[in-house]
Amino acid sequence: MDAANFLFVSADAALITDLAWQVHREGHAVKYYIEAESDQEIGDGFVPKTDDWRAEVDWADVIIFDDIWVGSDVGTGALAQELREEGHAVVGGTPNTDRLEEDRGYAMEVLEDHGVNTVEHHVFHEFDAGIQHVRENPAPYVIKPLGEVQNVKRLLYVGNEDDGSDVIDVLKAYKKAWGHRMKGFQLQRKVEGVEVAICGFFDGDEFVDRVNFNFEHKKLFPGNIGPSTGEMGTSMFWAGRNRLFEETFGRIEGWLADEGYVGSIDINCIVNETGIYPLEFTPRFGYPTIALQEESIESSTGEFFYDLAHGNAPEPEVHGGYQIAVRVVLPPFPFDDEKTYDESSRNAAVVFQTEHRDGSHASGASVTSSGVAPDGIHLEDTKQVDGQWRVAGESGMPIVVTGKGETMSAAREQAYDRIDDVVMPNMYYRDDIGERWIDGDGDRLQAWGYLGP
Repeated sequence: MDAANFLFVSADAALITDLAWQVHREGHAVKYYIEAESDQEIGDGFVPKTDDWRAEVDWADVIIFDDIWVGSDVGTGALAQELREEGHAVVGGTPNTDRLEEDRGYAMEVLEDHGVNTVEHHVFHEFDAGIQHVRENPAPYVIKPLGEVQNVKRLLYVGNEDDGSDVIDVLKAYKKAWGHRMKGFQLQRKVEGVEVAICGFFDGDEFVDRVNFNFEHKKLFPGNIGPSTGEMGTSMFWAGRNRLFEETFGRIEGWLADEGYVGSIDINCIVNETGIYPLEFTPRFGYPTIALQEESIESSTGEFFYDLAHGNAPEPEVHGGYQIAVRVVLPPFPFDDEKTYDESSRNAAVVFQTEHRDGSHASGASVTSSGVAPDGIHLEDTKQVDGQWRVAGESGMPIVVTGKGETMSAAREQAYDRIDDVVMPNMYYRDDIGERWIDGDGDRLQAWGYLGP
């Protein structure tokens, strides 16, 4: 396609930097706006910036939003809807699709109204009411905060005790520590099975034929131990409209069309031999999933999003095997500790090993001689200063490393070989991304009949 003008608008945490960089490297004109003051240096030196995205709307052929909020009170879904009504081509949501993530009770209502199974769930706005519910209905539950604090991922708690006693203890602790900010929470009955997310790209009328199935790794440490982080890595493959798709998104495709939604939308589920049980929506790009999707879309990324925004029935060419993404992080991630970040991570160099002709390695520059990062290296909180990659922002999430292969084992090998060439003092990451699939998740999904049509 001819070069086009892309305006990227980052509402909250500058999570769309790598996509903007990819489109820019394909020869398109890019302007990138970041709302959060603490993150405005992210992407410097990689993509052109703007400090007034509204002034660039008429310039843009495509406008892409990366989150559901702008500032503190205006959803990007409302902005995207307004711009579409004015005739602009926009990748973004609507007020109702924003609400799918913000209001978990509403999300379950939408699913139930369209005949989708849901886990038993209850929304509470008072801690004592939630505690009383668990006492009267003893069982393991999952605590999911609502509203402002739902992005504090470490507050999500998965109960282990059959009588719910640990959930009661956690709710009591949250009442003391977070009662002033946590205005509500959802209790979901815990369901055992394989956790899998179905992710599709919707063009305003229908889903793109290729569907993405991914497996999130949310805990900080290998073995799924430690605090929740949002995500430490993802394993993934692409397939057609199989049973997982048809019994979830297949049933709400008409609702999304009525909304005019355009973009990536994900529904995370627990699956077992008795059924598919959706847990939560992500009506926006997932992170680091978008880096993995970029890596595995083998046709033009810019053309794909141009066609998606214009309703041109995009047909991306995707990798036919398996893919994994590993988030490489620095202290104090996933916590907020400005002193630790200043001492250990702020402005730290991101360096890659270079290979000598004899096959040995030595520390190299931030970029290869062509000025492009090594294969499989994707930006998160990174900037470039005089050719040197440096950590930016305040979150300690500088890069994502990806790999792909005909098997999940091959994808893992490629990704972790690439990580071996990354040099950052104090960096850490999970070394087990993709192992769940190898250890049996894939076999169980196949045996239960979910991967076929």
